Amino acid sequence: MSASPESPEAVARAFAGAINRQNAGELAELMTEDHVFIDSLGARVAGREAMREGWTGYFRMVPDYSITVTEAYSAGSVAILLGTAQGTLAVDGRLLPENYWQTPAAWRAEIRGVQVAVWTVYADNEPMRQLLARHRK
Repeated sequence: MSASPESPEAVARAFAGAINRQNAGELAELMTEDHVFIDSLGARVAGREAMREGWTGYFRMVPDYSITVTEAYSAGSVAILLGTAQGTLAVDGRLLPENYWQTPAAWRAEIRGVQVAVWTVYADNEPMRQLLARHRK
């Protein structure tokens, strides 16, 4: 059964699609003004404009970042997406095969109307941390 156009699952999938297009402007349109992003370590960034800047910076660092959603569930105004996150850390503007990473991930989206109010990421970011450490030496 497919999600209705404005269901929490559909909004969360639209957000995932904007991530996969590396489109910070489209992501911002899908965020509430008081949007909150919570990463896998519990760090929080609040505000649509702060997150537009955050996504823009992240897409510069990992230009091919994408998420693959393999399952989705929703209850009330919350959608849960399960799958993988993957990308390649850009070094000096180059995407080298040895800088590619992939990790299982889950995302929790709290939806208000047709926008994402809270986007929480649950993923092991150790592959990315190791790449960053290796290239900061």
